[in-house]
Amino acid sequence: MKPETNKMKYLQLIRYQNLLVLAFMQLVFRYLFLTESYIYLALNDFNYALLIISTICIAAGGHVIKAIMNQDTDEIAKPHNRVVGVSISETVAYNWYIGLTIIGVGIGFYLSNVIYKPTFASLFILIATLLYVYATNLKQVPFLGNVIVSFLLSLSIVIIALFDVFPATDAENKIRMREVFGILIDYAIFAFIINLIREIIKDLEDLDGNYQTGMNTLPIAIGMNKTKIIVSCLTVIAIVILAYYIKTYLFELDYVVYYALALIIGPLLYFGVKLQTAKEKKEFHHLSLVLKLILFFGIISIAVIVYNLKLSHA
Repeated sequence: MKPETNKMKYLQLIRYQNLLVLAFMQLVFRYLFLTESYIYLALNDFNYALLIISTICIAAGGHVIKAIMNQDTDEIAKPHNRVVGVSISETVAYNWYIGLTIIGVGIGFYLSNVIYKPTFASLFILIATLLYVYATNLKQVPFLGNVIVSFLLSLSIVIIALFDVFPATDAENKIRMREVFGILIDYAIFAFIINLIREIIKDLEDLDGNYQTGMNTLPIAIGMNKTKIIVSCLTVIAIVILAYYIKTYLFELDYVVYYALALIIGPLLYFGVKLQTAKEKKEFHHLSLVLKLILFFGIISIAVIVYNLKLSHA
C-alpha cells in the first residue's frame, strides 16, 4: 500500500474534513472576534492552540467510535466511505479511539489547571462520554441522538467562552465580558439548531441503510413525511429567531444585514422549499450540504459583524 493511501485511510477514519471545519471555527472566534474585541483573554496563543487540539482529538475519537459501531449501516448506506473492517481493523480503530480520547481529555485537565478552574476538566470527560454513549446506544434513540450530537457541536463554542473569557472576567470588566460571553452563547445556540436540522436530514438520507440494519432513527419511527414536518417547523423557528436577532441587535449594520439575508436566511428559505419535494437520497444529501454551508457562513458572520462595527466607528 502506498504511504499516501495509508495516510488517507486514517484521515477518513477521523473524518478530517469535519475536524478542519471545527478548528477553523474556533480560530475564527478567537482571532476574528475575541482578539478584536479589546478584552483580556485567559489563554495565550499556545494554550489556545492546545484547546483546539484537545477539542479535535476528542471529536476525532468520537468519529472513530462511531465508525466502529456503524460498520453494518455504512456497508449498506455508504460502502465507498467505509474504513473500519475494510482497510483498518477494528482493533486498530479501537486503539486510535482510546489514544485520541486520552490525549484530548489529558490536555483538558492541563488547561483547566492553567486557568485555575480544575473542575472544568469534567467538561472534557462529559464530552468524551457523551460521544461514546451516543455511538453505542443513543444513536438508536429517535431524536435524542440528534440532540446529543448538536449539543456537542455547540459545546465546542461554549468551551471557548468558559476557558478564554470567563476566567479573565473581574469586577471592572464584567459588563463587557458578559456581552462577549453572551455573543458566543448566541452562536452556540445557532450552531445547535442548524446542526440539529442537519442531523435529522442525514437520518433521512441514510433511511434505507438504517432500516436494513435495525436502527430506530426518527424517520423510521414516525415516517418520512412526519419527519419532514418536524424539520420544516425547526427551519421556521430558525428563520424567525435569526430575523428577530438581526432586527433587534444588528439592523444598523448594513453589511451584516445583507450578508445574513444572502448567505444565511436566503439559503434557509431555499432549504425549506426544497425539503417539501425531497424524497431521494441524493436530494437529502444536497440539503445536508446546504445546511453545512449555512452553518459555515453563520460562523463567518462574526468577522463580518466586527468589520462592520469598525467601519461604523471609524
